[in-house]
Order: sequence, then structure tokens, then C-alpha cells
Amino acid sequence: MMKVMVAGATGAVGQRVVSRLVAAGHDVLALARRPTGADRVRARGAVPVAADIMDGDGLIRALNGRELDGIVHQATAISGMPRRHSDLDATDALRDEGTRNLLRAGQALGVRRFVTQSFFLGYGWQDHGYEPLTEDKPFGVEVGGKFDAHLRSLRSNEDQVLASEGGVALRYGLFYGPDAMTRTLLRLCRRRVMPAPRPAGTLHPIHVDDAADAAVAALERGRAGQAYNVVDDQPVGMDEYLDAMASAAGARRPLRVPASLLRPWPYLHALLTAVHIRLSNDKAKYELGWRPRFPSCREGLTALAGEAFDD
Repeated sequence: MMKVMVAGATGAVGQRVVSRLVAAGHDVLALARRPTGADRVRARGAVPVAADIMDGDGLIRALNGRELDGIVHQATAISGMPRRHSDLDATDALRDEGTRNLLRAGQALGVRRFVTQSFFLGYGWQDHGYEPLTEDKPFGVEVGGKFDAHLRSLRSNEDQVLASEGGVALRYGLFYGPDAMTRTLLRLCRRRVMPAPRPAGTLHPIHVDDAADAAVAALERGRAGQAYNVVDDQPVGMDEYLDAMASAAGARRPLRVPASLLRPWPYLHALLTAVHIRLSNDKAKYELGWRPRFPSCREGLTALAGEAFDD
């Protein structure tokens, strides 16, 4: 068993990682900046540590005298569907400077395992065709334009972690499940104010529970210096995704609208209409011994129908 610290422990995936690590017998520290967050992680069996990963010196002071074997980095600043590029500024900083601070703290404590949250769109916000992408495809390559800031932060995160001792990166798909973003989309679908764009892009989802399972598997069995695609077994068109969301909400099929109507929100427009990406999860299945409980978002969203969405 290991002594593990979770950053982003109050987020949708991080909370579940904490619970699974505790259930597996690990001693868990959880970063929590606010008293309410400390109460939430304490209720899940972890020991809260008051620190901000954007304050490197403060983080080291908060961890002074503690012992750690591993760190799981799940910190983001995304609370809803990003619409503009600026909505990702804080998360970009967490992936760059925040990762640097966590690694620095880990090195000071002799950490030998480090698992970080990466993101499938590091392959590029573009049409990748029908062939599923494997982990050996180019990642975080700047193309010129506003997406470069996000690609640069994703590349920085992975470069830092994969060069560290025991570093592993998880390239998660589009999160959904009993989390804040899914709740919002369900509410919008119930009110029939969440239309589906036409034409629609293709993305690859992952349920937050399956994402958490993969993080624990990576901590325990991941191969150092490796990245893993963590997605379910079936990519989905964004129109089909919103249809499944509406079905889970007990609502009628969303209206179809021209994709051009999303142009005032450039990031959202690109995400929902221009990106076509499918990924292979074979490596994660084979090397981590991981398999998604929900093979597609259709099963995962159906399981949400009628739930109270308690985190």
C-alpha cells in the first residue's frame, strides 16, 4: 500500500479517485484550499491538506514532514462547458505551472509515482478522420492560432510528468456522469434549450467513474514514461450525444440548428462542430488491466436517469 496525495481532490474525478484509493487500502492526503473542500475529502476517508498547487513554496511548506510515495494530479479549473478560449486560461496554468509545483514537491519528498490528468484533445482540435488514434500519434503540436495555448499546456504537463520518476499521463476523453457539467446539460435538455448542431463533430467520452478507476490502475500498474488513452469503447457524434442526454433527462430529441449559430462562442463552435476524433483504448486495457464499466455513453447516460446526482 502507498501513501498518496491527490490534487484536484474535490473535483468530479478527484473525489472518486480519493474514494477508490481509500477503499484499496492506500493512505490518502487530499489537497483542499477551502474548509468545505476539506470536509468533503475527510468524509471520503482522506486527510485534507490546506494548500494551493499554484503556490509552489506554500505547497512545500504544507507538506513539510510528511511522507509520500505517489501523487495523482486531477486538478482543473473547469466547472462547465467552456465556450471561449479564455475559459481555459486557469486550467492551462494548472497544467503547466501547477504540474511543475507538484513535481517539485514530490521530488522533495521522494515520490516515485506520479499520475497526471491529460486530455484527448491534445491530439488537436481538428478532423482526425475515421481511424482510431493510438498513443504514438503526435500530441500537443502547435498549429498556429488560439488553440496553441491549450496544446502548449497539455504538452508541458505531459513532458514534465513523463520525464519524472514513475510518471504516467492519462489522456481522458470527454467527461460525463454525475457531475456538474452533465447536470447542466440535463437541465438544458429538459427545458429543450440545448439544440444539437448540424453538422456535428465526433468526440470520445468517458464516464467519471471509469476515469477514476483508470487513475488508480495507472498509479498501481502504469508503465513509467507512458501515456494512455482513457475513453470508452465507442466515439459518438455530438448530435447523438445530446440525443442520449435528452433521453436520460426524459425530454424530447433536441432541436437541430445550423452549426454557424455557435460562431459567437469560438471554442464551443470548434468543439461541437469541427472536431472529429476517435481513440483506441487498447493500451490502457492491456497494460493497466482496466476496462470501462460503461462501453458507451448511451449505457452511462441511461444509468443516470432518475438519479439524484449526489457526488
